[in-house]
Amino acid sequence: MKWEKVDIVNDEGELVSAQAPVLISASRSTDIPTFYADWFVERWKQGYVKWKNPFNNTYSYISFKNARVVVFWTKNPRPLMKHLDFLDKEIKNYYFQFTLNDYDNEGLEGKVPRLESRIKIFIELSERIGKERVIWRFDPMILTNSICVKDLLRRVKYIGDRLKDHTKKLVFSYADISIYRKVKANLKLEGVEYIEFDKEKMHELATGLQQLNKSWNFEIATCAEKIPLEQYGIKHNKCVDDDLMIELFGEDKELMDFLGIKIQEPTLFDENGKVTKTRVLKDAGQREACGCIISKDIGQYNTCPHGCVYCYANTSPEIASSNYKKYKENPTGEFITGI
Repeated sequence: MKWEKVDIVNDEGELVSAQAPVLISASRSTDIPTFYADWFVERWKQGYVKWKNPFNNTYSYISFKNARVVVFWTKNPRPLMKHLDFLDKEIKNYYFQFTLNDYDNEGLEGKVPRLESRIKIFIELSERIGKERVIWRFDPMILTNSICVKDLLRRVKYIGDRLKDHTKKLVFSYADISIYRKVKANLKLEGVEYIEFDKEKMHELATGLQQLNKSWNFEIATCAEKIPLEQYGIKHNKCVDDDLMIELFGEDKELMDFLGIKIQEPTLFDENGKVTKTRVLKDAGQREACGCIISKDIGQYNTCPHGCVYCYANTSPEIASSNYKKYKENPTGEFITGI
């Protein structure tokens, strides 16, 4: 689908046309809450951002005029948490996809805070905005010559035991290194000997998660994985999720109208009511196995300086760090890197 177009006045005083999406993703391409929190808030106040298409390098404008939901993706929301009062007032409808892995010993996520610090941040955020709005991602699950399936399950258990009262959902994916040439190169450069998941190892991990979940009672789902794991109580996920929006933001009539949701109130004869969907909004721009509904991502590739060696969104850590430095020179500009 195409988003509505509106006219805006940009920072140079020019009248320009902008997309006005209803759902904002912030962001699959970079960690906005960690590195660009102040930029996000300032741009929200300005009402728009400038965005570069990574495939053809053309620029366009994105207006927040019609925005009803923001989905934040992050490994450390601490810098954005100082703005939660602003978010509650100006955005209202938002939730977090919080990636909380444990690769500290291997150094696979070079600049993220240590595990214990991230667990504390997760719990603090959950207690502040509600556990329904903080989704735990252990993403991706990586096998190496020093990490086997049992090691992964041990690490997941440690985190899950800490988070069992602070989230309702665990999302994971199996690392699929071979399809990303630059990821393979970065892992080789760092001396990481990765092992691809085969079906046997996938099922071994799923079995282990099923057993662990007996004490957690999470909803567990895979992100963009084709393999069916329903026999283990594991679903296919929607990270930009209309079902979650209905649960969290069902009183937002404009949002429900956009989603094509008809909500029948409970009656004397039907105490549960009924929800009917009249629109199919799957995001055709994502992978085939991705269940997300359509949204507009406002991030940029090559701008996340976390330094995760498995990252597909950076050509190299050096380029990402260089772009972050450019942003620091112009932290409120239209464009995320300040270019």
